[in-house]
Amino acid sequence: MKYVIVGNGIAGISAAETVRQLDPEGHITIVGDETCLPYSRPMISMVLDGSIPPEKLSIRSQRVYEDLNIEPLLGNRISGIDVDQHQIVFEKHPPVPFDRLLMATGADARPIGADGENLDNIFPMRTQAHVQRIIQELPTIRNPLVLGGGLVGFKATYGLLKRGLKPTMLITSGYPLSMQVDEVAGKMILDELLDHGLTVKAGVSVEAFEGNSKVEGAHLSDGTALPCDLAIAGKGVLPALSFVPRAEISVEQGIVVDEHMETGARNIFAAGDVAQCMDIARKTRWINAIWPEAAMQGRVAGANMAGRPVTYGGSVSRNVMRIFGLDLMTLGLANPKPDSAYETLDSNDSRTTYRKLVFRENILVGAILVNDIEQGGILLSLIRNETPLSIRRKKLLEPGFNFRQLMR
Repeated sequence: MKYVIVGNGIAGISAAETVRQLDPEGHITIVGDETCLPYSRPMISMVLDGSIPPEKLSIRSQRVYEDLNIEPLLGNRISGIDVDQHQIVFEKHPPVPFDRLLMATGADARPIGADGENLDNIFPMRTQAHVQRIIQELPTIRNPLVLGGGLVGFKATYGLLKRGLKPTMLITSGYPLSMQVDEVAGKMILDELLDHGLTVKAGVSVEAFEGNSKVEGAHLSDGTALPCDLAIAGKGVLPALSFVPRAEISVEQGIVVDEHMETGARNIFAAGDVAQCMDIARKTRWINAIWPEAAMQGRVAGANMAGRPVTYGGSVSRNVMRIFGLDLMTLGLANPKPDSAYETLDSNDSRTTYRKLVFRENILVGAILVNDIEQGGILLSLIRNETPLSIRRKKLLEPGFNFRQLMR
């Protein structure tokens, strides 16, 4: 059996390990566009802020490919799939045949969409190579700019602050983390950033960069201009699926898969940030691009590729982060549209504490917690297990309420 896994991240390596456990003799090829060992992508921000050295990013040993009897084909980006001939194709490498194929290609940084974005010293922050190049430039940097108020933007900003720089943060929406939190939590986060002396421009985006070879300035949507000798783009990501033949494999936001992580094309699977599978809270297919779900999806895909039927119960989004003095946790469908069929319950008793719960009928489907996040794991279990709640709703927001009593 010829197994080909495209993607050398956590979803891909988890799938390879599972396949090898179940099929000791099959031939496994891992394809990756980077040339390094599998590493922790969420931890690259810790390299930027100096918390860890780059060599601590690896999540597997130097002998992982030898130990698992895997053929690594690194430094090669896939350009297409020939579904009928059962092979993947490249621009600069001969085609590779497969019996079972997993697409675990992850996601690429979203383009900025501004004139001059190809100038030097304008970086995404998606790979360890990006971070290493940013660090190389830092000794001469005086006016760094961070684009985006999402998770990547926060990590980039914090990393630059730790390196002794004072970045300006541009946020297109009216408040940070607008895709994860509501306006109340967003304004609390914005106030925390401003209280700590960070320059934040909300409701503003870059329209153009200027410079000769390197970026020297940025023209903003509010008509102003800023000096800028480094820009880090944290504008989100797009699933890496340009190689996918849409006639044979269904693509919406990402590659559509069933509960076995299999696409509509037999023996072709997808997992991780490129896969669109069932979201438990939203009750529709969704991409939750988070590390634990990618690892689980990889294991499920690997088992099914090796002939052992295993189902994936669906994903639940969650994020936990500290923003100076605020601890933030978001779970599930935390920010539904105001006119949707969801009921929300919130408590904002102080400037530093906020709790919001989202329900579909008597099922908890989402939560936002600003500080007082200790019971977040229980809330996540309630969402994942779709536990019916018969308790009076307002009691859930009482100080000190123990959510564990709701577990069944």
